[in-house]
Amino acid sequence: MALGVVSLFMDTSSELIHCLLPIFVVSNLGASAAVYGVMEGVAEASVLMTKMASGVVSDRLRRRKPLAVLGYGLAAASKPLFPLATSFLMVVAARMIDRVGKGIRGAPRDALIADITSEDLRGAAYGLRQSLDSIGALLGPLVALGLMTVLSFDIATVFWVATLPAALCVLTLVAFVREPRLEAPPTPARWPIRREAFNRLGAEYAWVVGLGAVLTLARFSEGFLVLRATNIGVSVAHAPLVMVGMNGIYALSAYPLGALSDRIGRSRLLLLSTIVLACADIVLALASSALSLALGICLWGLHMGMSQGLLSALVADAATPDLRGTAFGVFNLISGLAMLGASVVAGVLWDSVGPAACFLTGAAFALTAGLGLYHRRLAR
Repeated sequence: MALGVVSLFMDTSSELIHCLLPIFVVSNLGASAAVYGVMEGVAEASVLMTKMASGVVSDRLRRRKPLAVLGYGLAAASKPLFPLATSFLMVVAARMIDRVGKGIRGAPRDALIADITSEDLRGAAYGLRQSLDSIGALLGPLVALGLMTVLSFDIATVFWVATLPAALCVLTLVAFVREPRLEAPPTPARWPIRREAFNRLGAEYAWVVGLGAVLTLARFSEGFLVLRATNIGVSVAHAPLVMVGMNGIYALSAYPLGALSDRIGRSRLLLLSTIVLACADIVLALASSALSLALGICLWGLHMGMSQGLLSALVADAATPDLRGTAFGVFNLISGLAMLGASVVAGVLWDSVGPAACFLTGAAFALTAGLGLYHRRLAR
């Protein structure tokens, strides 16, 4: 529960910035959608190696919390850089520091959840963390919406407010999260990032990693949801409502669907989630009104609630306790590479062909993931 509260505070801070960042970059700093996509890709690229390395180090040290504190601390330290930015490069630097912090904390935190949760409750545990994380992602845009109105659209001042929940996040983690003592391995510890370690993770783990990568290609950066809203006429002041709606559905669905997966299995819900994502992409590609935009955003949030906690639970199910950090690190690395490619391609398609092409390409990847899941279920 404490880790969920930590995620809530950090996501409140991050989404308060993220829901306005595309507008800030494109409108205030004069960048194009393609340049914004490249920035998101570079930000994800900056986190790739730290995602894997932090998981490996946590397995080696048999300690998760110190790395989580370091990661959340870096993310908190990056927040003041956004309101201070006067150029696009300064925003890129702040975004990279923030993403590196996310990379450092991600695998140790997810492995810590598996360390303290029994296998029959993992879907619920990861779903609860995702729900609290999404509540934070819901509060961030709501706060941004209110502040934009009160502060007469002063984005920089809104960014300053984001530093407060980030500080609370680090304080909560340090004061309230306790980690269990991991048993020493029966043989002398070696760095887990070895061929033998990957062989032990097995084919089931490799399948989960591949599935996560294809789904990431279908989603790209959520900043494009905000750009799509402004593209069809939603005002800058109301653009944060996009993230409010998406994260509201995400928060409401993640925990109950995670708990449901503990009872009926993960693959059935994941298959359904790919169909939901494809529908979301198609609706957003064809959207021409606030109503159709809202439908697409809600479907996107439902997909997130159906898939993200389940993918984490599948990684935990497939990995042995001594390799959980490594397993989450590699999973995050591959998903990060996919996000890098997806964000760049989405930005280029947006500028060269149009928003519809961006989202229809995502729908094609979602259906590809769904077909893979369907055939795997038939083969079993």
